[in-house]
Amino acid sequence: MRATREGWGFCSTPLSRVMRSVPNVLAAGLALLLCLRAGASPAPWSGASITNIVRHELAQVVLSKGTQRQALLDALADSGSKLAGEVLKAWMTQGVYLYGAPDGSTVPVMLDSQQDAQGRARAIRIDDGQPLKDAAGKELRFGETDLNPANTDLRLRRAIRHVLDTLALADPDPDARYAAATKLGNSQNESYLPLLKKRLAKEKSAYVNKGLKGAIATLQLSDTDSAVQIAAVEELAALSSIGSLDDLTQLAANTNNSPQLAKAIQFAIGSINDHIKWVNFFGTIFHGISLGSVLLVVSLGLAITFGLMGVINMAHGEMIAVGAYTTYVIQNVFGAGFAFSITLPFSIAGKPIAFGLDLPGLNASGWFYQSYFLYAIPLSFITAALVGLLLERAIIQFLYRRPLESLLATWGVSLALQQIFRMVFGANNVQVNSPNWLLGHFTIDDVSFDYNRIFVIGFAALIVIGTWLLLSKTSLGLLIRAVMQNRSMAACMGVRTNRVNMLTFAFGSGLAGLAGAFLSQIGNVGPSLGQTYIVDSFMTVVVGGVGSMLGTVYSALGIGTADQTLQQLTGSPVTGKIVVLVCIILFLQWKPGGLFAIRSRTLD
Repeated sequence: MRATREGWGFCSTPLSRVMRSVPNVLAAGLALLLCLRAGASPAPWSGASITNIVRHELAQVVLSKGTQRQALLDALADSGSKLAGEVLKAWMTQGVYLYGAPDGSTVPVMLDSQQDAQGRARAIRIDDGQPLKDAAGKELRFGETDLNPANTDLRLRRAIRHVLDTLALADPDPDARYAAATKLGNSQNESYLPLLKKRLAKEKSAYVNKGLKGAIATLQLSDTDSAVQIAAVEELAALSSIGSLDDLTQLAANTNNSPQLAKAIQFAIGSINDHIKWVNFFGTIFHGISLGSVLLVVSLGLAITFGLMGVINMAHGEMIAVGAYTTYVIQNVFGAGFAFSITLPFSIAGKPIAFGLDLPGLNASGWFYQSYFLYAIPLSFITAALVGLLLERAIIQFLYRRPLESLLATWGVSLALQQIFRMVFGANNVQVNSPNWLLGHFTIDDVSFDYNRIFVIGFAALIVIGTWLLLSKTSLGLLIRAVMQNRSMAACMGVRTNRVNMLTFAFGSGLAGLAGAFLSQIGNVGPSLGQTYIVDSFMTVVVGGVGSMLGTVYSALGIGTADQTLQQLTGSPVTGKIVVLVCIILFLQWKPGGLFAIRSRTLD
């Protein structure tokens, strides 16, 4: 029997077996589901109608038996419905119950996850998704022991597991389909071969296609036909399937392999190992660039305050922490709010000195909450710039051309700021959750690229371009360069050197705040966050050339890439960093001025 063009759209799927085992109404629903899987577009039906049909079929599956139940399960497997997967999973774990209605009928239900004070929850009907109600229209509530669960036996659980595997292969998410194919390929269960081949014929994604082909070839490695095994090994070699390397190694240990099969296995293992080397190489390069970008954003502000202004600011790391904590506060303001209270160990007239702050939350959700980081980026810059402005006006302005005094004074400020962070936010690290659009990764030829690292790389490039335009193409940049090269001459020409110093230091501190915002998406945020990067920042600026922004860019990317590469070669993060430090010391012995030494009246 075939569905007509006028009814549900043309579908060529035979339904004679199903029609014989279920009522006509159910068969019509199954026909619709199968037509949808075959690619038909039934205009008269809405998404809600399709969901209702799936729910009706699920209820019938629970209540039916024998061949009728198996036919319905097969149809649900072809539906690709996530709802079907959720209900079937609950059924396997005794989460589906049978309610005996007053009229003598049996209604399959699931208990709601939210319970009242007595531990009772609403019963949701599987057939329509509505709460179960009594004759007066009042919602009924049950405990887990008040209803009888829909029982399953071993045979039924196997059938449900087969349906769940089929549904996973039809998941809308390509990553989920790829993971499902890989799982079935590693199961060593050849009964999945027809299922994988059937899905391969429908799959449109090249990425998932590769996973399906690899899963099929992996299962065929255990075939008794040597020709099939050789074809499977050659397929895995062509796919550069890293996941099959262990299976190939185990197969190579079999002494009963034919010479042709043994030769194919050795070639495949060598090919996959070469592929792994290239994947590690490009993965290391990417991680090196991403680490270098983080180091660049951290060091760029120091390149201005130390490289251009000649101020050894040991509190630069705390400006990074200011930006990170600002991101944390913004995240909480978008959520439930942020509050803190501090009681000082002093008192006036017997009353302790205490103060605090309570910021109400927006209780945002959805895309608005996920956009909090876009607001945190400029606010992190502004907050750190204001703290830097206060530091410059209160301390730094009296210490220009006195590097030793500025080092000691800013070191003290650093310790004070760390203690303030502990008093306000606590001594432990705080949790900053990345927005959904920065989570996850994509893969190109088995090389994984994280979204948050790509974002840092892109934004670091924008910051470098923006800083270069500010210093070289604006009047403020001209004044900054004039003051840094010859402060006295600039003052004689009418330049307000104090204002320029103030704005320059605030800008450099703001860049450090941006670095803190980015670091909050990659690592932990704590009071000592800045101390982790302050030494690396000075090292980057010195290697690049004090006062050279271009040198800072080259130095940051070079040190980041070298660090990741040496960690891979030495097999130890600590050893890799030691080797990098030794190389930097040797380099500075050769070129004390760094990559791009700048000679000026001030620096000479």
